[in-house]
Amino acid sequence: MLGVDPGLVGTGWGLVEPVPGGVTVAATGVIVTSADAPLEARVRDIYDGVVDVLAKHDPSLLVLEDLYAEYKFPRTALLMAHARGVICLAARQRDVTVLALAPAEVKRAIAAHGAASKAQIQVGVQRMLRLAAPPRPSHVADALALALTGFSRRGGRLG
Repeated sequence: MLGVDPGLVGTGWGLVEPVPGGVTVAATGVIVTSADAPLEARVRDIYDGVVDVLAKHDPSLLVLEDLYAEYKFPRTALLMAHARGVICLAARQRDVTVLALAPAEVKRAIAAHGAASKAQIQVGVQRMLRLAAPPRPSHVADALALALTGFSRRGGRLG
């Protein structure tokens, strides 16, 4: 199960696999784009990076943060939609099912409340995966949180 945290500067991804008694981290990474590059170059880099991850790991499900908008920052939602669009396109081209989850749903599943901070998500993921340290950067922790929540929503037991 692949979780993807879309971002124009850094798109985090985390792959979890079932093991007896729960799940384990199989691989993680961040697709980095240049903040100075034009939007079309950045979304191409995200697309190419996701295609590479899908080809290498062949997940059956991609869990993606659903689009949300803050009233004060509508432009952010529009820009994030570009990243989400190319991620969905890459998944569809490889026949990988996409499950979109609301950020608050993931935060509730990982940290027990829908307004959890980035640090709380990192600690929650660390605890659930029995990691020695919180996953870093936060894009990876968010991607693993998405994968864990998707795994649970699909009937998997986290341990």
